[in-house]
Order: sequence, then C-alpha cells, then structure tokens
Amino acid sequence: MAPDQYAIRRIDWPGRAAQPRGSILFLPGRGDCYEKYLETLEEWHRAGWRVTASDWRGQAGSGRLGADAVTGHVDDFSRWVDDLAHLWTRWKAETPGPHVLIGHSMGGHLVLRTVAEQRADPDAVILSAPMLGFFGSVLPVSWMHRVAKVMLRFGDPARPAWKWSEKPGEVPASRVTLLTHDPERYQDELWWREKRPELVMGPGSWGWVERAYGSMRLLYAPGTLEAIRTPVLLIGTTSDRLVDMIAIEAAARRLPNGELLAFGEEARHEILREVDAVRDRAMKAIADFLDRAAPPKA
Repeated sequence: MAPDQYAIRRIDWPGRAAQPRGSILFLPGRGDCYEKYLETLEEWHRAGWRVTASDWRGQAGSGRLGADAVTGHVDDFSRWVDDLAHLWTRWKAETPGPHVLIGHSMGGHLVLRTVAEQRADPDAVILSAPMLGFFGSVLPVSWMHRVAKVMLRFGDPARPAWKWSEKPGEVPASRVTLLTHDPERYQDELWWREKRPELVMGPGSWGWVERAYGSMRLLYAPGTLEAIRTPVLLIGTTSDRLVDMIAIEAAARRLPNGELLAFGEEARHEILREVDAVRDRAMKAIADFLDRAAPPKA
C-alpha cells in the first residue's frame, strides 16, 4: 500500500540460500507488467538473489489513472518517484544486502530519477533501454516539451497521444518489430494479455507525454547526473525505435561511475526478452557488473 492507501501490485521470490547473494528490486516499463520478466527474475533468483518486482501505479495489475482501461495516464512522474521511494524504504529494511535497483525503459528513467533525487540509495543500478529520450525526436527536449504543453490545451490530457489500433486493447501486428527478434518470448506476453486482460495497456496519454518530457528535463539539468556516485550499468541498442540511444550514451558519459553495454542491429528495445545470443550476453554483463559493483557480503 502506498502512503495514500493506493494498492500497488508486487511479487517476491525469497532467497533460495540461507545467506542470499543479495536483493534485487525490478521495475518494468510503460505499459508493462512484471509477468513479462518472470524468466529473468527467476534466473536472478536461481543465482541466489532475493527478487522483488512491482507494477507501477496506474498500469498492469495496479489499476488505472486515466479515463479508460487502455490509455496510460499520470498527473506527474513525481507520483511514481514517491511510490518507488516508499517501496524502497520498506523493501530495503526487510531484505538482505547488497541492494540492487533495476529498471527497464520508463522504469529505468524513474529508477535513475529516484536515485538522482536521493530517494533511494542502492549499491548498484542497472538500466535496460532506459527512457532518457524518445526515438526520432528532431528537436531538443525543451522544444518538444513546449509542443506537448500546447497539445494539452486542445483536449483532455488523459486522451491517447497516438493511435494504437482500431479495437481498444488489440495489439498492432507490427508491434513485435519494435520489441524483440524472439517470436516465442513475444508470444509469451500475448499469452499473459489473453489470460489476464486486466494487464492490457495501449498508448500513453498526452498528459503522460508532457510529464515525460518534464521529467527528462529534470534529469538533464546540469550537475544532476554528475552527482550520482552509485555504479550504474546502462544497456541499450542503436536499433531501438522507442527510446533514444544517443541520450543513453550521453548519460553513461555523464555518470561518474556509469558503464555502457551497447548492442546494434541484433537487438531491439526489450533486450532482456531478446533471442538467446543477445539476452545471454546482457545477463552475463549484468552478473559481471554486480560481482564488481555489489559483491557478496563477507
């Protein structure tokens, strides 16, 4: 339960060993549910970690904040930062260290912002295709933010910002080409959407878009990333057609203890749900990074 008594869905794997390797808290992306990452979460669990994942307020199994069950909406990203900070405080107190915070896409953005605002103090951070910029933007973020603010004046901020499909909740056939080369892992997501229709989410709202640009500008502020001393591993691909790899590379350079694992045309946005050759390389890099940045306690 959040401090305002909003119910947020969470799942836990207790440590397998008497002395767990440590604890991992994982946050998924926009429109995601933690079911999509059960394979990865279970793999960390088998490696000895105590693992927790949580949906974000207003999506997947944690309800909705907009006018319908499909559009993803939020009044401000700070609401999600507050939720993560609250979860972090409680979770850290009840789990063994070292403590690791991992986020994918929008989850990566919010993890980084929460750490930047000193609302969470992990031993290590891992960001999978973090949403630090949108793919295809030809104008600076500050200009795109102004455009989004103008769009808010022409209708309900909770209205969809882009077209999803003719039928609400129906997945466009081309969606797989944005996410992964692995058809089986993609079908796994569709299976969960069919079995648990409450997980289905489509486009973001114009309010979400405007607040996303506003949150990006907070992270881009001079000195913000430079003040983060936590070891951070960023994973991205130049073939991403959802988030901006150039922004990920820039963040890696600005973070004092940032490291970058870069993929090319072999990987799409969901690197942890890619074909085995890609995913295995990413998982090994994560394990190696954690051995250095968050070694087991003696």
